[in-house]
Amino acid sequence: MSDKPDFEHEEKPTAFRRAVREKAARKLKARRNPTPGVWSGFGMMGLIGWSVVIPTLLGAALGVWLDKQYPGQHSWTLTLLVAGLAVGCFNAWQWVAKEEKAIREEQEHDDE
Repeated sequence: MSDKPDFEHEEKPTAFRRAVREKAARKLKARRNPTPGVWSGFGMMGLIGWSVVIPTLLGAALGVWLDKQYPGQHSWTLTLLVAGLAVGCFNAWQWVAKEEKAIREEQEHDDE
């Protein structure tokens, strides 16, 4: 008697057997990667926060430099600070939307 399961001896596994094998592999993978915990959530909040803070600070720094180099009637600092904030919020929104889409697709794939 062989140690290998019967489906490994088949030349052409059926679609049903392939589907069961793929689903079993996904479930084993999910067991190895359990649901993210509290610290993972804090880490994600930090990542999203930095994706907003960095463009905002860069915009403010560039604005301060421009105000010193080219003084004028309008404040470059305020303008570029707001522009950096908008860019950072857009980046964070895109990243969260991408992650949410990946989670939704994974859940739909597991429900099959």
